[in-house]
Formats: sequence, C-alpha cells, structure tokens
Amino acid sequence: MVSAICPNCKILLVEATSATFSNLSAAEDTAAKLGASAISNSYGGSEWSTETSYDTHYNHPGIAITVSSGDSGYGVQYPAASPYVTAVGGTSLTKAGGGWTEAAWSGAGSGCSAYEPRQTWQTAQLTSSQKNLCSNRIVADVSAVADPNTGVSVYDTYGVSGWLVFGGTSVSSPIIASVYALAGNTSSLDGKFSFPYQNPSALNDITTGSNGTCGTYLCQAGAGYDGPTGLGTPNGTGGF
Repeated sequence: MVSAICPNCKILLVEATSATFSNLSAAEDTAAKLGASAISNSYGGSEWSTETSYDTHYNHPGIAITVSSGDSGYGVQYPAASPYVTAVGGTSLTKAGGGWTEAAWSGAGSGCSAYEPRQTWQTAQLTSSQKNLCSNRIVADVSAVADPNTGVSVYDTYGVSGWLVFGGTSVSSPIIASVYALAGNTSSLDGKFSFPYQNPSALNDITTGSNGTCGTYLCQAGAGYDGPTGLGTPNGTGGF
C-alpha cells in the first residue's frame, strides 16, 4: 500500500517477536527510534481495562501513527482507541459513470472507547448530541478504501503468484500513513492533535453506509463526523 501511494517513500519493516501487545509496542518504539516519519499498524484487539498503560508506546511526537480500526464491524479495538494515533476506518469504493462513489464499509470498526479519554481536537468537530452520546475517545478519525469486494490490486510473487485483490482496514491504515508522509508535515505533530481535525473540509465526507445497527453516528455514516469513516477520505494531501 505504501509503495502504491508513495512510490518514493523509504519503507522500513519492523517485525515484533510475537503478536502480544508488549512485543508489538516494543516494535512501535523501535520504528520510532529508527527514524520513521509515519508508522502504520494493521492489528488490533478488544479493549481491556489497563490498555492505557500501553499508550506511551504510541505517543511519539513528530511521527504520524496510523492504526486499523478493525474488520469485524461496529466495535472498538485497541490501539485504534489510543488518543495518540490516527484511527483509520474503511470505505467501499465503487465506480459510477465517469467518477467514483464511496460509502462506509460494513466491516470497519468504530465506536466509543470504554477507557480512553476524548481529545479536545476531536470534540471540536462533534455536535452537541454527538458529544452527549459518547464522552470518551471515538473511533475512527479518517478512512480509506477497505472493502475487499472493492479492494486494491496486489501482485503476489510469493506463495500464490499473480494478481490478487486485498481489503480490510489493514489496507486503509498504510494508505493514510502514506498520505501523511507525502504531506511532509509530521514533524509538527505533538502527539496530542491530528491534522485532519484542523481542516476537515479538505477531506471527502462520506455520508452513506453503516457497519452495524447501533442507530447512531457511531455506526452510521452521515454528513460531518461519523464513526465508521471519521472525517472522511483523503482528497490529496490537504487534510494532512
């Protein structure tokens, strides 16, 4: 995904020893230490009461950290819930006539975190009713194509060779990390705000689709901010 969105980016792969949060967070710190300007994470797990103890590993000022919101529909995962990351939701991208339409992907994760506080920059983009419905951190922040049925083409040279189509928010997270890298502003990130919230009009607002039956903006796309797609999808680098 990175090579597709940012062909001139230098890609550094950091592999954790195992899929535990202690080792994954150590890999996060290693990527930061080795000089990454944007770090993409395509993993997540159910929230738990002491998850905030891991937040420090995702708090690296000057580095954009993106995280998949999940592929199981409505519900919040960690580390997407961390207040120090850009949680990336997903869309279905469909060709329509001479252009394209986007809707919230049914598999994208979203919702109100049970343990993480909401950032002031997210609060500023919420209506009064949205604030009242959730007083904590809300997932997601932004989104990109993730529906495997309308996914991205990848040429595989190992195992199953040839062209395949991939999806999931494991696709959308590195897309957004690459847009951050292309924008070239990550050195200004202080770990406590996200550029898209400063300029939401620079994104494509996704207003249709849902990832669940909660009956609110936490699972239903609509005008302005919503859970499944956040503020929307990149329209160039202006929002980043």
